[in-house]
Amino acid sequence: MEFLKSGIKTVLGSSEPGQQPSAAETVEKLVDRVFSSTLLEDRRDACRALKALSRKYRIEVGAQGMPPLVQVLQNDGQDAEIISYALDTLCNIVTSEEFDEEADNPAVSVNVGEQFTEMFIKSPEHVTLVMGYLDEYDFRVRRAAIQLITSLIANKTRELQELVLVSPMGVSKLMDLLTDSREVIRNDVLLLLIELTKGNSNIQKIVAFENAFDRLFDIVREEGCSDGGIVVEDCLILLLNLLKNNSSNQQFFKEGSYIQRLAPMFVLNNNNGSASNDLDGDGVWTPQKVSNFHCLLQVVRALVTPSNQQQVVNACQRVMQKSQLLQALCDILMSSGVPADILTETINAVAEVVRGDRDNQDELSRVLAPSQPPRPAIVVLLMSMINEKQLLALRCAVLYCFECYLYRNSDGQRAVVQTLLPSSASDVSSLSTGQLLCTGLFSTDTLANWFSAVAIMHTLVENVAQKEELLRVLLATPGGVRPITLLEQCTDLMQQERYRLQSKVGLLMLLSVWLAHCPGAVKALLETQGTMAYLTAQLCANEHDEREYLVQGMCAFLMGLCIQFNDNSLPNQRREDISQLIIKRIGQETFCNKLSEVSRHEAYSRACKQAQIRAKGASELLLDYEYCKLYKGLEALIAKLVSGFDVDGIELTELTLSSEASALVAQYKGIIRGMDTQIQTLQQSAKELEQQHSELKQQLEQEQTLKAQLADQNTLLKAQLTAAAAQQQQQQQHSTDSPAHNGAVGVAVVQDEELNAARYQANMYFAENIRLTKELETLRQQLAAEKQRADGAQESLRATQKDQEDLLELLADQEAKLARYETPVEAAATATAAPVETANR
Repeated sequence: MEFLKSGIKTVLGSSEPGQQPSAAETVEKLVDRVFSSTLLEDRRDACRALKALSRKYRIEVGAQGMPPLVQVLQNDGQDAEIISYALDTLCNIVTSEEFDEEADNPAVSVNVGEQFTEMFIKSPEHVTLVMGYLDEYDFRVRRAAIQLITSLIANKTRELQELVLVSPMGVSKLMDLLTDSREVIRNDVLLLLIELTKGNSNIQKIVAFENAFDRLFDIVREEGCSDGGIVVEDCLILLLNLLKNNSSNQQFFKEGSYIQRLAPMFVLNNNNGSASNDLDGDGVWTPQKVSNFHCLLQVVRALVTPSNQQQVVNACQRVMQKSQLLQALCDILMSSGVPADILTETINAVAEVVRGDRDNQDELSRVLAPSQPPRPAIVVLLMSMINEKQLLALRCAVLYCFECYLYRNSDGQRAVVQTLLPSSASDVSSLSTGQLLCTGLFSTDTLANWFSAVAIMHTLVENVAQKEELLRVLLATPGGVRPITLLEQCTDLMQQERYRLQSKVGLLMLLSVWLAHCPGAVKALLETQGTMAYLTAQLCANEHDEREYLVQGMCAFLMGLCIQFNDNSLPNQRREDISQLIIKRIGQETFCNKLSEVSRHEAYSRACKQAQIRAKGASELLLDYEYCKLYKGLEALIAKLVSGFDVDGIELTELTLSSEASALVAQYKGIIRGMDTQIQTLQQSAKELEQQHSELKQQLEQEQTLKAQLADQNTLLKAQLTAAAAQQQQQQQHSTDSPAHNGAVGVAVVQDEELNAARYQANMYFAENIRLTKELETLRQQLAAEKQRADGAQESLRATQKDQEDLLELLADQEAKLARYETPVEAAATATAAPVETANR
């Protein structure tokens, strides 16, 4: 440090006695030295001094020193030392890191590096200039250039990404540095590429097609795979950047057989061919191994997350099953000593690998836990889900895994429901999925109630047959009283005061999915005592708690399902009866307002985003993705249905139709008359076009015949001309020695005239042939255009006729409805007129 200070003093010269130059003055003199010095050594010493000052006096050096440093990069490229000083100084200026030397300087703001970055990239050629120094093999220059570009990208990611894209071979240069034999350079490039590939699909594709996957897997293998150090984590983070939300790279990754190279990294017995540096002899999970494994699991999930293209997800799921990657993940699930966060992420990964794939779902159902006696892995996972001592994230992951196992898996849904039916209770000692879910549903743990209700709900999603089957489930009651159905027990629990809000929300979701599209379940609910009274009381209550608003909205939705899917088989519980109850006790407007409370709740917005359950706290677990999907599809229909009844149970939509039907019918008739006119016009146009088409076709055939005749004549004339020319040449050769030479000359003249006449006639035929060919081509074009017009007219005619048929059908339907409601309207008018007439008398 003393040498550095003396160097600065030498460069500046001695100051006046008793005066210490300020930092700005010192930087100004150094900058002037860089600008004006003719000797390379002087400029090098000044750059070295600026580098030393840039850590403590970043603002002064950045404000004055950026132009001369750029000048050095432009003019002194032959000297590696001064270039390294300039690049290091610029890196210190633009970095977002805060140095210890400037901690006491209040003038340094948090985003000073970002401001200097913005100044530096105002001239795009500056970035291109720095990118050029990546080709320098000198360690100091290359590493300084990499670190400077990394800092620039970290501060202005989007702008630098665009500049790197337009830089000549910019991405290719960076990818070539991954093969640098110096590990420090390679590791710095990894950090640069991580920043560069964030959120830019174009750069991600270029990097992937520059053989990035092979290079990354090679580095991971060299560094020890999942047991390696932080370099492995950097490689996996870069791999995740390339795959996440990039369907092109995902497809390339799958087709390049890279999934098969992932599978061995999930083997826990450390037999992947690498030496373990982070894992000790007892198999302890170190923090670095946990980080590496977490990144590996995220890479797997990036390939099969439900937000990806379904075609890519299905293909990756099949490969993961065939490459034994799914089996390796299931082995981790059943292993002991796995950290909780790794176990949670592994459950989420297994969930998405099996989601919607029947083969993978079947394989998961066959996995057994290493217990005595062996139990299915799904049963063991559900035991964790209803255990209140387990971590919330782990319980949410188990529920998500169970949902994915049942997703589009009718056999799996049936198997779960069968464990609840009386016929399946042959082995009472063994726990089944149904028994576990009922245990959680009736537990005193609120979260266990919610998890179990949602899990049972997913056994019914899009499966009407299992909804009917679940109605047969009977539960024993204490005291020898007759058993009650599961649906009755759910409605009883919902009405109990001890059942908390979160538990009620779970039951309401279960009942709503159960009733949707299942009239039998609706009938069973209406037959339970007190259920409709409880729902009505909930909707009439004047609560001011936002969470209670959600329960009221869900009760309104459940009551609406009782109207929508009611088969009117119960007297006094028909659709009209429930509608009258809503109108007289609740009010249509109040009902619709309560119904819309669900979609206005923040829990609805969270649940609609994705199928995976994410919650920072237990209180955030309210609504499920499948319930929100059902609600979104039926809310408007229920609101319209309830608004369509009057106090007497008559559907207002149809009654209003009877008063407006005459005008509507007249309007339809006018439209139909206009369409009739249009059809006639189109038909006439079609006939004319067909006639023109026939004429043009006939003319085309005549022209083609004439062209064929002319071609034959032309061929004949060419043969005659060839023969005449040969004969004339032969006569000329023999006539020079003949006594009758003069007479032969006369004959030759005559033959020349005949030949010229034949040539003229041939040329005329040839010109006529060309003219006819052009006319023929024109006729063909006209014929094609007329045909296209005719096809368009026919298509328009067919569309118009279809519209007319639809309108006629609608008109017939409206006239039928009009006739059906004319009698009630006339009767109502007569009933109204009678008291008026009596009063007049």
